[in-house]
Formats: sequence, structure tokens, C-alpha cells
Amino acid sequence: MKKLSVALVFIFTFLTLPQATATGSIIRVIAPAHQSYSGEFRNDDLVQQLTPSGRLGKLVFRPIQTNQTWVIDPALVDEVIAMTTTYTLANGAEPSGIDIAFDWLVQLKKATADNQVIALAYGNPDVRLAQQLAPSELRSYYSYGKERLQFALGRDVRSEPDGGWSVGSSGLSNVLRKSYSDNRKALTKLSQVVDSRDLVMMRARLGQLLSPSLNKDSRNYFSYNASKAVKDVVDKLRINSGNYQITTSSVKLPVTVINEFNVDVTINVSMVPVSTRVRVGSFEDVLIPAGSKRQLEMVVDVVAPGQTVVAATITDSEGDEVVPPALLTLNSTVIDPKVTWFTTGAAILLLLAAVAQSVRRVRRRGK
Repeated sequence: MKKLSVALVFIFTFLTLPQATATGSIIRVIAPAHQSYSGEFRNDDLVQQLTPSGRLGKLVFRPIQTNQTWVIDPALVDEVIAMTTTYTLANGAEPSGIDIAFDWLVQLKKATADNQVIALAYGNPDVRLAQQLAPSELRSYYSYGKERLQFALGRDVRSEPDGGWSVGSSGLSNVLRKSYSDNRKALTKLSQVVDSRDLVMMRARLGQLLSPSLNKDSRNYFSYNASKAVKDVVDKLRINSGNYQITTSSVKLPVTVINEFNVDVTINVSMVPVSTRVRVGSFEDVLIPAGSKRQLEMVVDVVAPGQTVVAATITDSEGDEVVPPALLTLNSTVIDPKVTWFTTGAAILLLLAAVAQSVRRVRRRGK
């Protein structure tokens, strides 16, 4: 009976471990982020890890074996690819890792060629935390990670979201979690109208903020850097704010929409005045070519003089806000004709009433 119990425990343990542990060793190729969201590298520390004597170099610069499973963070491989061409460092120093990065990539392809390769979710995020904050985004991290790793290695790889390959938990604070969620939502809104590979990559890179590999200092650094980069990306599609002086009861005012993305976008523009002093028209299916500006003519009908503000909002086909609205300040010094006729008529009536009252007084005095 005792032997049977031991056998059952062994079988259960065997079945619940990832498949590779039953057939060979597991090699994990992961590292914290080094490249900022604006493109430059925080430092050149990754170079030392890629050398034959470095932590990542020791994984690939050794006799090639089979019967292994390589678990790889595609974001790390993308960083190494970025180092194979001219790259810049945030501190302005001269980069030194181009040849080292190239050699490491070549050796990684050789070492993994006859082995199984598992692509982690892009950026190696804490899966449990990602499921809590953004389950749909986690699925895209897996699909994008697989796509990028297959491109880098030139072969098919596996992606197993339920395989238990991700390990560790992130220490991301509640404040930084909110920052991550706000940035993710901003990029998700923007992607409703902007079909850009750069935007897809930016969304995927947010997964690095959830990585267990980041220490406290790196979590703060990259979270702040991501927020700034996201703001810069969102600002690529915008409406210019402005102040307008209106001197006629009906006018067409120029409103400038700017698209700095490298793809065309089609948007709606909703014009909402905050008061009833004016009536304005909105726009539908406005095409803004890549890297260009387009001037729209906003029709304004003045109802009453004075100052008011119009919120100009870029929306998608469903009417959902894409980027923060621009504020257009309108200052009208004219009176609508209907108001003029009304006030003139009222003045005439008052005058007639005054005349009638004067006539009655004269008659009373005569009697």
C-alpha cells in the first residue's frame, strides 16, 4: 500500500510539471527591461550579460544540446535586436554592444534550432497580476510575443498561456498599477482609429512594467518613462485649441486637426458647446492623411452674445472618445437677428406705452 501511494505521488507530480521537465532541461532566457519607451537604452549593462562570460551569454555559448526547452521573453530578444544597429544611451555615452549583440543572436538561433521554444507573454509580465488588471491585454501579449519571437528566430515557436511557464510575482505598487491601467486605456482608445505597428508595439511593451524581474527603482523609472511616452504618442493625433472673436451672427471658423502618425486615420469630430449661446456643427468620416494637417470649417450660429467654450473631441465610429478634447473659446459681440427683433419690438411697445400714458395725463389735466 505504501509503495502504491509513493507511485501515485510520483505520477501526479510528473503530470503537473511542464512537459519539458519530463523530457529534458528548461533554459529560461529572461531579463528586466533596459530600453526606454522612447527608444534609447537606460544604460549599457545588457552588453555584459550577453558576453560569453555573462549570465545570458553562458546560456548560449556552450556545447549545443538537444532535448531542451527554451523559455524566452520575446521583449528581451527585441532589445538585443535593437542593439545590433546604431543605438543610443540615455547618459550620452558611446554604446559598445553592437557586435556582442549580433553574436549572441546568432548563437541563440543555433542553440535553439533543434529544441522546443516557448514564447512567454511579451515583456514577461506577472500573469496573475496581468489577468487581474487587463485579461484581454494579456492575451495580446502572448500573441504578439509569439509573433516577434518567430520573426527573430526564423522558425515556429510555441505559446502556452496555460502552461505555467511564467514564474515570479511583480511588486508593482497600487499607484503604478493605476498608471499602467491609465496608459493601457489611452493606447487602447487610440488604436480604435490608428492602425500602426508602432502603436501595437507600444501597447505590448507596457507588459514589461508588470515583470517580476524589475526591482523597485526600475519599476519607478520605466513607469514614469512609459507615461511620458504614451502622452507623446496620444498627442500625435489632436485638435488645436484656439480663441475666436465672432462679429457676425453666422460664421465658419477654421479648426485644425493634426495626424502625426505614419498611417491615414478616419475620425469623427464632435463639437459640444458648454452653453446655449451658440449652435455648432460636428463632422463625420473625416480622413486625415498620414503626417499631415487638415482644416475643418466649423459652422457657428450665435444665439446670444458673450463668451462660451466648445469641446472639440475626436471620436471613433461608435462615438467613443479617442484622445482628450481640445477647448475652443468663442467670444461673440453680435446679437442674433431674432434677439434684435425681439428687443426692438419690446422697445417700441415700451415707447408706445409711455406715449399713451403721457396722453392720458394731458387729458386729465385739461379736464
